[in-house]
Amino acid sequence: MISAAAARSATSAALVEAAAAGNAIAWDEIVRRYAGLVWSVARAHRLGAADAADVSQTVWLRLVEHLGGLRDPEAVPGWLRATARHECLRVIRRGARESTRSAFEPDEAPTATASPEHLLLDDERDRHLWAALAQLSERCRNLLRVLAYAPDAGYADISRTLGLPVGSIGPSRARCLAHLKRRLEQTGYLAAGTDAGGGTK
Repeated sequence: MISAAAARSATSAALVEAAAAGNAIAWDEIVRRYAGLVWSVARAHRLGAADAADVSQTVWLRLVEHLGGLRDPEAVPGWLRATARHECLRVIRRGARESTRSAFEPDEAPTATASPEHLLLDDERDRHLWAALAQLSERCRNLLRVLAYAPDAGYADISRTLGLPVGSIGPSRARCLAHLKRRLEQTGYLAAGTDAGGGTK
């Protein structure tokens, strides 16, 4: 189990190997490390912000699909770049959302400035969440990971990626989230009767 500290200095190959084995921390580090690369490729193709986000989500979905079969895991940046280019061309060919309008859009989405207190609370939440996620089955981890990093992916894409029947994805998602909630309740981070958003039933 690779730790958060080790993940920061790990090679791409080590991260890919750990993520393929279901290590959520390794996957999170891959996304943190290379999200800017994928985004920059999409913007370099003059896609609008919405289409660039669509390309990014699709690229991460494709990586989940191929994570265990990359011929050269250390070359994952090149793989991400090539896959992002391919997805950009696909979007351009279908003429989605008139990419020429991107010239009038900002290159970066505005970001809110978080206070140190909020950052500490976010870190604590993430630690509890990743620890609970690591205790779930590999099937649940993979499904929740795809849904988190490719929220707009269709069930057909998820079915092909994870080998799940389309009709089982919704019920499986509900069961996996219920398991995750119970794990968080067992740690005391989430009060019993509280939903994932912090409200009460």
